[in-house]
Amino acid sequence: MSHIYPKTLQLHIDGEWIDIEDRDVHHVVNPSTGKVISDLPKASKADLDRALDAAARAFPMWRDTAVGVRAAILHKAADLMRERATDIGRLITAEQGKPVGQAAGEVTASAAHFDIMAEEAKRCYGRVLVRPAGQNSFVKYQPVGPVAAFSPWNFPVFTPIRKLAPAIAAGCSIILKPAEETPSSAIEMIRCLVDAGLPSGVAQVVFGDPAEVSSHLIASDVIRKVSFTGSVPVGKHLMKLAAEGMKRTTMELGGHAPVLVFDDCDLEKTLDLTAMQKFRNAGQVCVSPTRFYVQSGIYDRFVEGFTQRAAKVAVGDGFSDGVEMGPLANPRRPSSVGDMIHDAKSKGAEVKLGGNRQDKDGFFFDPTVLSHVPLDANIMNDEPFGPVAVMRPFGRLDEAIEQANRLPLGLAAYAFTSNLHKANIVGDTVEAGMVAINNLTVSPGDAPFGGVKESGHGSEDGPDGLKAYMVTKAIHQA
Repeated sequence: MSHIYPKTLQLHIDGEWIDIEDRDVHHVVNPSTGKVISDLPKASKADLDRALDAAARAFPMWRDTAVGVRAAILHKAADLMRERATDIGRLITAEQGKPVGQAAGEVTASAAHFDIMAEEAKRCYGRVLVRPAGQNSFVKYQPVGPVAAFSPWNFPVFTPIRKLAPAIAAGCSIILKPAEETPSSAIEMIRCLVDAGLPSGVAQVVFGDPAEVSSHLIASDVIRKVSFTGSVPVGKHLMKLAAEGMKRTTMELGGHAPVLVFDDCDLEKTLDLTAMQKFRNAGQVCVSPTRFYVQSGIYDRFVEGFTQRAAKVAVGDGFSDGVEMGPLANPRRPSSVGDMIHDAKSKGAEVKLGGNRQDKDGFFFDPTVLSHVPLDANIMNDEPFGPVAVMRPFGRLDEAIEQANRLPLGLAAYAFTSNLHKANIVGDTVEAGMVAINNLTVSPGDAPFGGVKESGHGSEDGPDGLKAYMVTKAIHQA
């Protein structure tokens, strides 16, 4: 179905759509076939300087634009995204691989972020402090300034919109660099903003060598804020670059989500929820349930039930009817996941299902379940970011908490129990930015999304996500 994908793509800088011309090119690949489907221009340093200049010029104008006007543009962009969800979803499937229904759903869910931030901006109240008569002290929130934002390939609309929506709502200008593997869906999101009336220079989209683009943008005095979603090592590197200019940062980095399954849970419901969610987007989700710690009394039944459900997951081209899981997103992923499984097997893990790359074109991998995985296996310590569930039994509550907190990561965590006391203890003591109990919802849009420890800092979504793009100012009058 690659014929629906444009043969060439564009940058968007200062209100202008820019073609390849004499620029270097990145080849976009369909992960279901392994074949090139489009060419993407890489921004030159002159392009990046132009984007920086445009963002600098646009910021004062947009900062001073009435919040109601900003909100109206965001609401219109949300409407356009919903109208175009099917077409944009097909682009996502062609470049990223996920089933087309899930891809269109990503676009629709993403549009809500424009709506949410449009309204949050109207409610970003300051406060007046108590002072003697004739004096006034008050606190207000103001946009931080031009933003450099970097997003990955696994959710090519949902992740960048978490940066675009609050930045634009707050009154900031922004330069967005999405992943080169999945460019067109982000381009179309910018097109929705432009068609909704966003002024030139407020939002630019650029592509190129990630290290070159990030170092060039972050080094500029124009940029006041850096937002990044991606791996821990890259996040640490960008933080060091940002530190040179004391730039504010939001870092949403890696996870390796523990799932604590207690023997008093609703077993069938827990199995239905977790098996379905584990293989969403082929496990390429930063909050994907991955490390399953199951109480010993139900361990064997849980592994068996999970394996039975995983075996029914239909894998194939995301455009095919009935497909529930597409390919991994790029040629690096099957090798990386396969290596981790091989290491776990060599250390004593039992392969209950899958474990292999599928023998077909593209980057397909079997849904995989590993049981009794030893703690020294790489996959118990490093996020697999693939369709692999790893399982271990535990005995007592304190053992489960200890295992959940064992790693230096803390993005999302899950627990299943019918005991309110256990649920309260898990919520209080598990070291994660988000904990879901008896459900798997951690990103509803109006709640903060972010991690602790090496999973990063700062929040996206909701009022916390908006204030991440604002500075706090105290004004004292006498």
